[in-house]
Amino acid sequence: MEKKIYKNYINGEWVESASGCTFEDRNPADNREVIGEFQRSNPEDVKRAVEAAKNAYDKWRLYPAPKRAEILFKAAEILVKRKEDFAKQMTQEMGKVLKETRGDVQEAIDMTYYMAGEGRRQFGQTTPSELPNKFAMSVRQPMGVCALITPWNFPMAIPSWKLMPALICGNTAVFKPATDTPLSAYNLVKACEEAGIPKGVVNFVTGTGSEVGGPLMKNEDVKLVSFTGSTVVGRTVSETCAPTFKHTNLEMGGKNAIMVMEDANLDLAIEGAIWGGFGTTGQRCTAASRVIVHKKVYQEFAEKFAARAKGLKIGNGLDPQVEMGPSINDSQLKTVISYVEIGKKEGAKLMTGGNRLVKGDYIHGFFHEPTVFAEVDPQMRIAQEEIFGPVVALIPCDSLQNAIDICNGVVYGLSASIYTQDVNKAFVAIRDIYTGIFYVNSSTIGAEVHLPFGGTKQTGNGHREAGTAALDVFSEWKTVYVDYSGKLQKAQIDDLNIS
Repeated sequence: MEKKIYKNYINGEWVESASGCTFEDRNPADNREVIGEFQRSNPEDVKRAVEAAKNAYDKWRLYPAPKRAEILFKAAEILVKRKEDFAKQMTQEMGKVLKETRGDVQEAIDMTYYMAGEGRRQFGQTTPSELPNKFAMSVRQPMGVCALITPWNFPMAIPSWKLMPALICGNTAVFKPATDTPLSAYNLVKACEEAGIPKGVVNFVTGTGSEVGGPLMKNEDVKLVSFTGSTVVGRTVSETCAPTFKHTNLEMGGKNAIMVMEDANLDLAIEGAIWGGFGTTGQRCTAASRVIVHKKVYQEFAEKFAARAKGLKIGNGLDPQVEMGPSINDSQLKTVISYVEIGKKEGAKLMTGGNRLVKGDYIHGFFHEPTVFAEVDPQMRIAQEEIFGPVVALIPCDSLQNAIDICNGVVYGLSASIYTQDVNKAFVAIRDIYTGIFYVNSSTIGAEVHLPFGGTKQTGNGHREAGTAALDVFSEWKTVYVDYSGKLQKAQIDDLNIS
C-alpha cells in the first residue's frame, strides 16, 4: 500500500516543504505501520507561513467577531461528523485507547463550539468617568501573528485550546504540531479549511523543533508564542522570546498528587488513582504520578491498588478490551525504564510492574508494564521529577497537614486532588494546595473547556488556557476615553466645582 504524503498548509494552499524532505509518522503500538509521511520543513517554510499570516491579519482582525464565530461553528460541525474516524487515526498515531481519543476529539469539538460562542461575548467594561461629559470603556484588541507549538499527548484537544481562542480574537496563526502526531493536527486544520477560513489566517508547518519551532519563535513578525510541553523546553521558549518582549503562554510539566485520607472511600480512590496514573499511559501533564495515603489505610490501599494496576490489559488501543496503550516512542520508553531503575536504587519497594513488554506483538511497540512503587520518600527522584509514563509512587502520610506539605513539596503546581468524606478537610486542602487545578473525590485529570486550565510554579508562567481566561492570552486590553465636554479636562488635576 502506497504511503500517503501530507503537505504543509500555507496561505490557503497545501504545499511541499522547501527542503524537499519528509518524515514518517509511525504507530507506537506497532512501529512497522507507517501512518503517513509529513513535510520535514525548514526555516524557509516558516518564513513563508509567517508572511502569509501577517498579510492576512489586517483583513481578519476587521472581520466581525460574530462572523469569525460562524466559521468556527462550522469547523465544530465538521469535527462532530468525523469524530470516529479522527479518533481511530489518533489512536493509530499516538497509541492511547480509543475511548480516550474519542474524548480528545470531543474536547476539540467542545472548545471550538465554546469559542464560537465568544464571538458575541468579548465583553469589555464601561464605567463612569471622574470627570463630567466624559465616557470611559475598555475593549479587546487582537495581537497579530501567533505561533502555536503543541505536544503529542493531546494532539487535537490542546491545539484547539490555542487555535480557536486565537482566531476568535482576530489573530492569525502559524501552527507547528509535535512530530509524533502530525495527522491529528492536520485533521484539525483541514476542518478549519473546509469551514471556510480565509487564506493565510491558519498556517500549518510540520517539522522539528530546531528547524521549525526555533525559527518560528525568533521571527520578529510573531507577536505571541503559545507553547505546551516540557519545562526544559518551555524555559528555552521563554529565554528566546524575552529579548524582544514577545508574549509567551507556557503550559509545562506536572508532578501531581492524589491525597487519600483515612476516611476516604478506598474503592473510589483506587479507581481514581488508576485512571490518573495510567490513563494515557501516564503521559498527561495532569497524571497522578504520586498518591499520598494516610498510614491508617496505606497497606490496604497499596495492596488493592497494585493488584488493580497489575490486572490492566495492555495493547493496541484500537482493541476495545485494552485499557492502556504504549509509550509514544522509543525515547519516552527509555525514560520510563531509566526511572524504574532510579526508583529501585533509591530504595523504593517495587510492588508490581517494572519491565518493558517484549513478548509477541509487544515487541513491535513501545509497551511498559504499569508500575507501582511503595514506601516512597517524598524527596526521592521518582517522587519529585516528571516521568511521563506508567509509574506511580505511593507515599505514606500521618495527617492532612503532612499530606498537604508533601503535595506542595515539588517544583510543579498543576493539579491535585483529595479523597475524604470530611468537608472540613476538603476545604482546607482546597485553600492550602498551591496548584492551578484541584479536585475533591476525583482524580487529577478531567478538565472541562469552560474553566481555566493551567498551573503554578514551574508548570506555567501565570496564564490560563480554556474558558474566557484564554481570551486574555490571545488579546490585549485597550482603554478608551471619549471626552465630549468641548474643553480640556485634566484627570486627577481638575478641581470640579459642581453646584
